[in-house]
Formats: sequence, structure tokens, C-alpha cells
Amino acid sequence: MQFTAPNRERHIANRDLGTIDKIDDSGNLQLRLDSGRTVTFNIKENPHLDYGYAVTSHSSQGQTADRVLVHVDTEQAGEKLVNRRLAYVAVSRGRYDAQVYTNDKGQLAEQLARDVSHRSAKEASRESVSSAHEIEASTSRSQGHEHTQAEGHSISR
Repeated sequence: MQFTAPNRERHIANRDLGTIDKIDDSGNLQLRLDSGRTVTFNIKENPHLDYGYAVTSHSSQGQTADRVLVHVDTEQAGEKLVNRRLAYVAVSRGRYDAQVYTNDKGQLAEQLARDVSHRSAKEASRESVSSAHEIEASTSRSQGHEHTQAEGHSISR
């Protein structure tokens, strides 16, 4: 099970995961949290539960699992969702194994190469000035020929 809201009384954080040890007809649950702690409550007092067999990479941050399965549909995923940060967060959750499933291996590699790191305004300004100088120098050297620089990225584990 996965908690979808924090429970301050029982010291349970939003997105904590656990396994049901006991449940009765009155809705009393005994959960063994992934941290090893056991909590008992009535489902009517804490209805903020969901299935926990599959979680998003966002809600898995800070957690570790023995094995991780990552599914990325490159046709359905948006530019802001599939990028280098997603790859790092999703794949690094696995202690022993991480498997990635996708509909298009080439497209996935291209999308995961995208860097969406936040930069400070000062860094962005420095890069703009530096790029402008490179373009000026390149243009004067190549006399109108196109100058392209590609940067390759890889994810290794």
C-alpha cells in the first residue's frame, strides 16, 4: 500500500509504502512499512491509501527497491517528463537491477539526453555571452558555413 497523504499522528510521510499484515471486517489494518515499523489504524480514520505495487519515479525519490522496472512510452511522454533527471531518479532506485521498457529505443535515448537542470540567471547569462562569442568567431572563420557542435550524453550504472 502507498499513503497518499501524511499522517502526522503516526509519523507517516506522504508516499510511504507498506504491506498489509492483517485486516478485519471492521476496516482495522495492520501495515508493515518498508522502513520496518508496524502501524495499526482503521481505514475510516485514514482513507488516504492506494495500491503500492507500482509508483511514479517522482514518488519513489528517496526510496530503494531491489529491482526496478521503468516503462517509458516515447509517444505519450511529454518533453518535461522524459529527460536525464527522470532516467537518474528512476534507474537509481534499484539496488540490484533496473530494466527499462520502451516502444522506441532510439527516441528514448534522444529524450533521456535532454538536460533540464535549473541554472541560475548568472550562469545562463555567462553561457549566452560565451555562445555569442563562439558564433561570431565561427562565422568569421567559416565565412557563412554552418557550424554545429553536438554533445553526447550517456547514463551508466
